[in-house]
Amino acid sequence: MLSDNSSAVPVSPGQFRSTLELNLQNTDVSAAEEIAGPGSKKTQDLEPEIGYVVQKGDTLSTIFDHLRISQPTLYKLMEADLNILALDTIQPGHKLGFNFDDAGKLKQFIFRSGLTYKVLFDRSKKGDFEYEEFIEKGGFRREIISGTVEGDLPRSMKRAGARIAEAYQVTSLLKERMNFRSHLRAGDKFQLSVSRQYVYGVYTGNSVIEGFVYDGAIRKQSAFLFDDNYFDAEGESLEKAFQRIPLQKRYRISSSFNPKRKHPVTGLVRPHNGTDFSVRTGTPVLSAGDGVVSRVIKHRYAGLYIEIKHGRKYKTRYLHLSRAYVRKGQKVSRGQKIAASGNSGRSTGAHLHYELHVNGRPVNAMTAPIPVVQTISRKKRNAFKKQVAALKTQMAEQLALAEKQ
Repeated sequence: MLSDNSSAVPVSPGQFRSTLELNLQNTDVSAAEEIAGPGSKKTQDLEPEIGYVVQKGDTLSTIFDHLRISQPTLYKLMEADLNILALDTIQPGHKLGFNFDDAGKLKQFIFRSGLTYKVLFDRSKKGDFEYEEFIEKGGFRREIISGTVEGDLPRSMKRAGARIAEAYQVTSLLKERMNFRSHLRAGDKFQLSVSRQYVYGVYTGNSVIEGFVYDGAIRKQSAFLFDDNYFDAEGESLEKAFQRIPLQKRYRISSSFNPKRKHPVTGLVRPHNGTDFSVRTGTPVLSAGDGVVSRVIKHRYAGLYIEIKHGRKYKTRYLHLSRAYVRKGQKVSRGQKIAASGNSGRSTGAHLHYELHVNGRPVNAMTAPIPVVQTISRKKRNAFKKQVAALKTQMAEQLALAEKQ
């Protein structure tokens, strides 16, 4: 089992922490040179010789330049990262670790985002990098929050103890059922059941809305999580369905999802985490579902690409575009035109590369289960009713306890 490097870079943002004598000469001159002898084993997750916490204004290029790590090495890291795209959006607070061989060349790069996500990039005998992702599941604790409306719902929920992101998720779920201007009245009551993730006793910022009940003078509404979808108390779906293909019609698939694909030259595993559609440059690209645009980026290898988050569980990516019609932070609807396909980045011809991620992992978008349920099936209805009843009982007990205090 790999060790936890969460304490491996305990430095202030913008400061390097080194466990070796720094010799910042440009020794890492060629990423193509072999750095390991025959029969050597894959580098282990070591205590970083140099650790760094990203600060505002940093880029990977400036950080690598400071350490005299060559540009070809950075490009090889980006090439390996093409399948996960973890490195093109480094943010203040992200932790980086660097390990070098005896010749001073980078042999391992460690990227850590928060408490739950880490990627190790290890240099192979041929000079390329292989990656391995680690997602810390931690543990979830259920918390029940009760409150009354004073002003708008998100701020009322925040005052009661909810995170603002949790409050916005609730309003997003109920936006088709409630008018948050005309249906709300001061003094309306609400309860939220949320499971929050903790790693080593520290809250990670990740949470799952399990249930929400709104008891208003004008409107009563609820939302409950069941089988990874949200329903009202009667078992009717609150979420809009996805569309399987992000195009206006079905096109030929030129390359299918293949997590075990090997590079034809190096022989290294280079997963194909998406589905490629053979389309002409300029073909309209559609959002697969309702969501919020989280990235619009030009990448050396992925080209112009868009990433959309669809709630807590789903994420889609659209690569090698010629033009984007949306911006980061923009809300989009299922079927909305978000881009034009293209041939940008490292691409052998015009096409659309489309990815679907579920709980942080890429899946086959053509076969994976996607939100299409409109109502709960009869055989699962009893299980749903029991789950809702148990959660409502716990909410009532928590409310009664709070009122006594």
